[in-house]
Amino acid sequence: MSFENYLQHKSAFVFELDNVIYPEKDYLLQVYYLFAQFMEYGEQMDAQAIIKSMQNIYFGDGPEHVFDKTIRQLHIPDKYKLNFDLLMLSARLPLKLLIFNEVLRLMQEIVMERKQIFIFTNGDPAVQLNKIRQIEWHGLENYLKVYFSAESVPKPSAKGIKMIIDQYDLKKSDVLMVGHAEVDKVCAKNAGVDFLSVDKLLHP
Repeated sequence: MSFENYLQHKSAFVFELDNVIYPEKDYLLQVYYLFAQFMEYGEQMDAQAIIKSMQNIYFGDGPEHVFDKTIRQLHIPDKYKLNFDLLMLSARLPLKLLIFNEVLRLMQEIVMERKQIFIFTNGDPAVQLNKIRQIEWHGLENYLKVYFSAESVPKPSAKGIKMIIDQYDLKKSDVLMVGHAEVDKVCAKNAGVDFLSVDKLLHP
């Protein structure tokens, strides 16, 4: 089914945040840059070396252990884990986070059709909220309803989706969930709602 058909037949659209609305790397790489600048000031370390190490680990192994592997490679004191975590929670980024063009266009169409947009996201609510605040929404922020799965049960549990359905008096058939990861697809299946991979929008 094309998105135009979904737009016609659905009244509520539930989006994950990371790698669905915007590329998560745009947040993480800026946090790495800020941490490297902090370390250059605090420990007189080479910021460029830190940035290069963190980027290489991120692109090679993913984001899960970037800090731990970097401190081993560059002999950074463990005490700076707190500073890194605080930046992840509350960093003020040098650059705004930009929505994928295709997703922005489709979200604008949803608003024009007077239908509902929800963000239902996994992850630490404080980190996710910090990301949301720094996205360039082009006015869409006035139409968003944001839910954090950590406040109910993390995906793939359907509890959060069912809460949205009940709170807004929706039918399961009214809802389309737009995600990227397998956990999003399983969550939609568990909730009994249709699922659309954002990859079909970004790479039709």
